[in-house]
Amino acid sequence: MKVTRDNATPIEITLTVELEPEDENPFLERSYRRTVSRVNIPGFRRGKAPRHIVESMVGRPALLQEALEFMVPETLNKVLADEEVSAFAEPSIEVTDLEPVSFTATVPLEPTIDLGDYRSLRVESTPVDVADEEVDDLMGRLREEQAVWEPVERPAQYGDRLNINVLGTIDGETVVDDQDVEYVPNEDNVLPFPGFAPNLVGMSEEEEREFAMTIPEDYPREQYAGKEVQFSVAVLSVKEKNLPEPDDEFAKSVGEGFDDVEALRSNIRESLTNQAEAAARNELEQKSLDALCEAAVVNASPILYERELEALQADRERMLQQQGLDLATYLRFMGKTTDEFMEEMRPSAEKRLLGGLVLRKLAEVEAIEVTDEDIQSETDRLLELSTSDEDTEQSNLDSLREFLGSASTRDNIRSSLHSRRVLERLTDITQGKLDEAGDDGESATAAESAEETTVTEPTDDTAGEETETRA
Repeated sequence: MKVTRDNATPIEITLTVELEPEDENPFLERSYRRTVSRVNIPGFRRGKAPRHIVESMVGRPALLQEALEFMVPETLNKVLADEEVSAFAEPSIEVTDLEPVSFTATVPLEPTIDLGDYRSLRVESTPVDVADEEVDDLMGRLREEQAVWEPVERPAQYGDRLNINVLGTIDGETVVDDQDVEYVPNEDNVLPFPGFAPNLVGMSEEEEREFAMTIPEDYPREQYAGKEVQFSVAVLSVKEKNLPEPDDEFAKSVGEGFDDVEALRSNIRESLTNQAEAAARNELEQKSLDALCEAAVVNASPILYERELEALQADRERMLQQQGLDLATYLRFMGKTTDEFMEEMRPSAEKRLLGGLVLRKLAEVEAIEVTDEDIQSETDRLLELSTSDEDTEQSNLDSLREFLGSASTRDNIRSSLHSRRVLERLTDITQGKLDEAGDDGESATAAESAEETTVTEPTDDTAGEETETRA
């Protein structure tokens, strides 16, 4: 096997690999064994025909094409190990010849990252202040949830709940036919057609009314746009919404109950404060990360950006699948091509990649680690939360202990704790909470150690193209 290094740079290296017949033969043998079990060859039991017979029937190119599936990646892995090259992400591979098999692999290396004078970054945090109006608003929503609809003897008004029979026709064709349905006429209610709701205002119980209206020209369903619709409506009942008084009795009925309305309002304020603090913390983290990215100089292989774009596409496809859609259907609905969809995601992918790279570098520079003891403490905390619920069955607790003790779960906990600590350190920095020596009392060399990371890969005289990015 012949291996040549080309276009080597600190962030990327291209390897050209040419296999000898003896290199190809083990892979062709595997391809033969997979193929012989699938084909019927006269005179031989399935799976027993010799390789030269199978090769004469299906052709060497067919065997070779199937062998490439594992020949190229396995050969590349061996080459990377032999050449002591550490790929930072999946390489880009191109098969250049089949006789003999030759391919080139562009291998992304560890990016070089200079965080600059990151310890001097400062970001203003948003102060948290819950106004009385916010408490009143949530109180109002809680009252809405416990509202009671009661019959009235007056004509219908906006906001009432009506039970109606409704028949709508366009050019003699029935387009609406609902019996005993609930309907709340509001100025912004556009069902069944815009302009329908106002015609019900003023109607009383057991009243019937016929009216015609023109559907707007810009109505989304073009087959109805601009046409006249004839309606026949009968009101079966009219009810109005009665909200409970915001008193102590109301407070006792909310959730598990509160002693009085002041206790309820205090709980609402605390809940809103927690939400506001969480939102402010998320905003501070994002602003701090943006500032760190802006200050950093990232030198990364273009392949990393493509891999991140592919990962983001996979994430979007999973989200669509959870909604019962596939990507092709979504793109048809949106009127977009796959290329347009990918290009729209590219800025998000680039931002996500750069954010991940600079946080990874910050964790390295600040020596942020998560120990096995940290993971165990978090596991114990999660178990304690579960055991605090008296209704939790022992079998469920045993299953939870088994789940939390698995290697994959502990890895997830480690990753989550590590990410949280890195962001906490970053916000401590941007809020000026750390002195020049750092929070661990070490000498003020943290910023100096954030200098550009170099990769000690041997390079030849041919320099390839680098991508330097200021995030």
